[in-house]
Amino acid sequence: MIAFIEQFQRRTPLGWLQLSKEKGRLLVALSGIAFADVLMFMQLGFQSALYDSNTKLSRSLNADIVLVSPQARNTQNLGTFSRRRLYQAKDIPGVELTQAFYSNTITWKHPETRKDTSMQVIGFSPEQPALNLPEVNQQLHKVKLPDRVLFDRNSRGSYQDAIAQVEQGKIVTTEIERRTVTISGLFTLGASFGADGILIASDQTFLHFFPRREAASINLGLIALKPGYNSKQVATALESYLPNDVRVFTHEEYIAFEESYWQKESPIGFIFGLGTAMAFVVGVVIVYQVLSTDVNSHIKEYATFKAMGYRNQYLLAVVFEEAIILAFLGFMPGLVLPIGLYQLAANATALPISMKFSRATLVLILTIIMCGISGAIATRKLQSADPADMF
Repeated sequence: MIAFIEQFQRRTPLGWLQLSKEKGRLLVALSGIAFADVLMFMQLGFQSALYDSNTKLSRSLNADIVLVSPQARNTQNLGTFSRRRLYQAKDIPGVELTQAFYSNTITWKHPETRKDTSMQVIGFSPEQPALNLPEVNQQLHKVKLPDRVLFDRNSRGSYQDAIAQVEQGKIVTTEIERRTVTISGLFTLGASFGADGILIASDQTFLHFFPRREAASINLGLIALKPGYNSKQVATALESYLPNDVRVFTHEEYIAFEESYWQKESPIGFIFGLGTAMAFVVGVVIVYQVLSTDVNSHIKEYATFKAMGYRNQYLLAVVFEEAIILAFLGFMPGLVLPIGLYQLAANATALPISMKFSRATLVLILTIIMCGISGAIATRKLQSADPADMF
């Protein structure tokens, strides 16, 4: 190992010398790689924001086991089933509490502009917290009165004045389905791709918003277990006991179920994945053009090395050295720029988009692979070069 390090230190960095000689070409190459990295970061960032924003509510559920309709696809499209299944669930050992959970999208008028906006409204009994959100649970008494709601301060849109008034204790009203509603409090969760924000109401207020909806027709069944019981085992027992008009998930399985929808069934997830692949291809083409031009401009020098007895492996190593240098140098600006773009996107869309270490690592690996592929293609002519043909 020591001998290898000493040999490496004595090695002439031909790759770097060749790149740095043509500074204009080097700058163009780094700009191209950074551009491809920025595209990949943005596509992966929006894809991650899609998954995070659409599973925030699912992750916040205060339940060990979740009952859903077989027609359920995601939080904005849950389907309904009979509330009777919650009473039947209590027959299974280990079940301590059950709770009905209602959810639907609704159009409400913006408190300031009076324009119609799509919101997701959820309803449950204020006597029993349905969410693991302390900020919400401390304010459940505020929604016991009819037509009172809690408003998500991270909703998409301009609500600064309304939020400021609520924080000052002033009454803020608006209209939902021709009913005057009062914003009694605020909480923080965030918008999603399916709705601009979330409203929390009591189950009775929710049913007032949807007069054709029967109280016995619920969207989710939340089940809390007694201490010491395994959620997976109880879920298996419930699945065997309950009719097939309801599906049984542990809380973790329900989150995975919704993530799977956005990853595999939603076209949006496919679009972002395709965008990442296209950015990768763009990077391969850009780096190939740079390395290919460099190889062609130094083909006589490479032929001289061959005539001196250097093997193809050495010459290929020089080209791959250039590829690796380009990968790391191009990745640096490609990492910095998206941080600012993420902040701009988060402010504009109210989506949870930010730089993550795992994403940065993935893009770095993709960048190295991208440059490696380009180097491999660019060396094809070098391998077939015959010194006798060069002079």
